[in-house]
Amino acid sequence: MKKWISLLLALILSLSLMAGGATAENAEESAEAAEAPVEDLVVLQHSAVVQGQTLHYTTTTGILPVKTEGGTCEIFFMAYTLDGVDDLSARPVTFAYNGGPGSSSEFVHMGFLAPRRIAFDENGNVQDFPAQITDNEYSILDLTDLVFIDPVGTGYSRPAEGADQTEFVGYQNDLRSVGDFIRLYTNRYGRWGSPKYLAGESYGTTRSVGLAEYLADTYDLNLNGLMLISCIHDLTVLLEEQPADLAYVLYLPTYTADAWYHHKLSPEYQAMDLEALTEEARAFAGGEYLSALFRGRNLGETEKEQIAERMAALTGLDAARILGSNLRVTYRDFCKWLLEDEQLVIGRIDGRYTGPLTNGDMGSGTADPSSAANDGIYAAAVNRYISEELGYHTDRPYYTSSLEVNTLWSFPDGFGRGFVQYDTVYNIMSKNRFLKVWALGGYYDLATPFFSAEWFFDHVFINEETAKNFQFTHYPCGHMIYMQEDCLAQFRREAEAWYAK
Repeated sequence: MKKWISLLLALILSLSLMAGGATAENAEESAEAAEAPVEDLVVLQHSAVVQGQTLHYTTTTGILPVKTEGGTCEIFFMAYTLDGVDDLSARPVTFAYNGGPGSSSEFVHMGFLAPRRIAFDENGNVQDFPAQITDNEYSILDLTDLVFIDPVGTGYSRPAEGADQTEFVGYQNDLRSVGDFIRLYTNRYGRWGSPKYLAGESYGTTRSVGLAEYLADTYDLNLNGLMLISCIHDLTVLLEEQPADLAYVLYLPTYTADAWYHHKLSPEYQAMDLEALTEEARAFAGGEYLSALFRGRNLGETEKEQIAERMAALTGLDAARILGSNLRVTYRDFCKWLLEDEQLVIGRIDGRYTGPLTNGDMGSGTADPSSAANDGIYAAAVNRYISEELGYHTDRPYYTSSLEVNTLWSFPDGFGRGFVQYDTVYNIMSKNRFLKVWALGGYYDLATPFFSAEWFFDHVFINEETAKNFQFTHYPCGHMIYMQEDCLAQFRREAEAWYAK
């Protein structure tokens, strides 16, 4: 009897241990499941008036966990899909974002492409703060579905718990996380058959070119078009990165446009229309001015004085001050000098804006009146809009512009000084004969000067047949081409033709 009791006790103990082991294993699996990122999506129906027609559409707002080579991240997005579409293969989808790096998608979202936007007057000024949100009659939702993406560290996008933020910053890391999101969205929502476009602003144009290559090489996901808004593809032309003589040449026509706007030019130039004037400035910058800078100390004093006088006429600056800078005027100095007699500084993002000269840095935007005029307005509007209209609620802060992300971009992978994308643009346009590239820029933009964008694409040596897929448009506005109603209306007309090709 004792033997059977012993065996029974041993069996009970064994079963207990097995159960305990299974419980521990299940607990471990449950813990792992709890730590894994969870999809968090809100789906709502809306309507808005666009181009005089009421559009009914669905918004999908929230977070998708994205597994990349560097780990898992949580990408926050806002998608707009037109209702009543039976065949998605006939319906384009456009993925949109801003730049920075370190900027959320708030500007192209709330100011430009979506069916709802901040209410501005015709000159891009808000009448109330916080700003009102209204239907965007210039939205392109009738032409294409829209997916706005906040890269990791911006908006509500974050590394997953335990993941390293540094795995998602830098040129290649950024391409992986954003590109893998685009692949996941395309697969999840059945958009492989849809024409696919990217719309990026500022650094977003650099990202778009890289993404076109990454998506094609990694997933055989080819695109139909790139909308490049305020282009930057060669950082050697920015004075902040590499103060070479070419940079001064490429900035000069924008100096001319900004001076013309503020009525600081000589009478003969002030009387010209903007397009003819900037053509004159291009000719001088790429001819006599470039030649003079190339000669350096070998340039004679008489010739140097003549160049300074011509620059003074074209920029509104004092010739003696231009001579004192050896004919090389940085954009920081230009912004401070142009309206110095009025004790004002002009904007870098948009030279039409003015403000008192304050402490801070023009490049980072802390002393830029055109940044100060809009940053708070957009931040308040996007937080309100996501919560009240898109119905997404979280206690996370929405990072409209993350200085932490900018700081972490230490460019370990070669991006930065000397970075150019000539070969990348050549390859993506040459390999994909369906890819259309549209570069858009503002005359008053000192962040990404329009002449530098022209110069870049003039030095991508694609053949004539491939070059037919490229177009360039200039607008009488700044970095954010949508901050003036007539520019927004012009864009809308041209977008209809571009998507229809």
